[in-house]
Order: sequence, then structure tokens, then C-alpha cells
Amino acid sequence: MADREEPRDRRGETRDERFDRNWTELLQELRVAQTGVQILFAFLLTLPFNQRFAEVTPGQKATYIVTILCTGLATLFLIAPVSHHRILFRRGRKGELVATSSNLAGVGLWFLWLSIVGAIFLIFQVVVGMSWAVGVSAAFAAAFIGIWYILPTVQALKRFTS
Repeated sequence: MADREEPRDRRGETRDERFDRNWTELLQELRVAQTGVQILFAFLLTLPFNQRFAEVTPGQKATYIVTILCTGLATLFLIAPVSHHRILFRRGRKGELVATSSNLAGVGLWFLWLSIVGAIFLIFQVVVGMSWAVGVSAAFAAAFIGIWYILPTVQALKRFTS
């Protein structure tokens, strides 16, 4: 049986060990993102029941609807890996599970940052006006893209150019 042992990669892991580690790391990442989306979702769900919500403009209501839909989609995509794990559990498909769940988490993060920017836009629009809302939400959108996507991409590219 020892001569049929699975080959190990440069980290000394077998393919299955790597899939297990990747799954554990993904779950840790999802815990952070899910906490943020749950807090934002709870906040947004309470807004229509606030007395002042009746005073918002149709444009602000549209912003609210788009933001709550993005938050719902972020929740859907960020929690989907749990459902996939339940269905694929013990079926020898950990590699597929990790790949699919990673993609779902990536889409969920896009919807999460859209939700956060939408919430910032709505709050600034209601509290201090449209100019502030556009400026601050654009700055946050740029910061999210820069920090969440461009920075790690640049770091990944440095590895190939070094």
C-alpha cells in the first residue's frame, strides 16, 4: 500500500490535504464576510419600519431597494458554500466543492461591497445631501476596488515577475 501513496506537493501536502486546508481557509474567510453582511442586512431590514422612512424620496427608495437586493444576493452567495458542503459531504468531491465555493464567495464579495457602498450612499444622501453621497460613496467604491481587488492582484503579479 505504501507504494501507492498519493504524491505530495511542494508544501508536503497530498491533493486531499490541500483541498481540506483550502476548504478550512475558505470557511474562515466566509465567517468574516458573513458577519458583515448579516449586520448590514439587519440594519437595512429595519429601515422601512422607521417613521422617517416615509419621508424619503422615490430616488432614495430606489437606492434602498437596490441596496437591499445586493445585500440579499451577497447573503445568498456567501452562505451557498454551506449548502453545497451539505449536499457534497463525503462524496469525494472536495476539489469541486472548494472551486465552486471559492467562486460563489467571490461573487458574494462583489455584492457585499455594492451593498456597503449603496448603504453609505443612501445614508449620506438622506443626512447631508446628494453631493456628499456621490463623493463619499465613490471614494468608498474606489477604496474597495483598490484594497480588495487591485492590491492583491498586484501582489500576485509580483510573484511572477520576481
